[in-house]
Amino acid sequence: MLRVKLSVVYALVLMTAALGLTACSSTPVDKTATMSPNAIYADAKDAVDAGQYDKAIPLYEKLEARAAGTPLAQQAQLDKAYAQYRTQEPAQAISTLDRFMKLHPASPALDYALYLKGTINFNDDLGMFSAISRQDLSERDQKASKEAFESFKELVTRFPDSRYAPDARQRMNYIVGSLAQYEVHVARYYYKRGAYLAAINRAQTAVADYRNVPASEEALFIIYKSYDALGMGSLRDDAKRVLENNYPGSEFLTKGARSTNDPWWKLW
Repeated sequence: MLRVKLSVVYALVLMTAALGLTACSSTPVDKTATMSPNAIYADAKDAVDAGQYDKAIPLYEKLEARAAGTPLAQQAQLDKAYAQYRTQEPAQAISTLDRFMKLHPASPALDYALYLKGTINFNDDLGMFSAISRQDLSERDQKASKEAFESFKELVTRFPDSRYAPDARQRMNYIVGSLAQYEVHVARYYYKRGAYLAAINRAQTAVADYRNVPASEEALFIIYKSYDALGMGSLRDDAKRVLENNYPGSEFLTKGARSTNDPWWKLW
């Protein structure tokens, strides 16, 4: 009887040991534990080159910890931000860049950090419904565009000779046009709904805040049409005169638009 009990106990011990070995074998092995920082960076770069950004991100995080305080760790932060951006995680990417700029305000790569942050906001799209709605960039909220502009502005101001400065300047010009067109889009919306004073205010913002942009022509036309709808003849004529002086032969005055489409201000 005693032998039987001992056999059972022995079997239980073996089973417990086997289960322990199984549990140990299922524990993830950190392959980077024995790798040098340069080797980790090389693996992360290979993953990025292969388009495996989700695989690269944890490698960059390992590298940040292993090589803390070194230029390689700084590079890992920047590369991680880029990988996060490419995995459709713009908020995380911007957070990484903000942290980088806070920790390394004198970094020689600060111009790139500003450029990447600006580009991420600049490329912030409308999501899955944009292709369906065909909504223009100027027709959405401009928060991301304004933040992109501020990043590019800081870049070209602090680093005018940076390799990224020329492209940043071009993007700034585009953003200014987009911001002006957004104000016109809102002004047009108000006009169509008979909110003429609100339309005038938004159109005047486009004219006053954004100089020498294509949207100014339509903004002046909206001001003219709104004053006309309000029966304010003197102000209407002033607005028309400014429009004619700045845009001789404007199609808005003859067609209500720049194209052959029906004028947007005709609601019938």
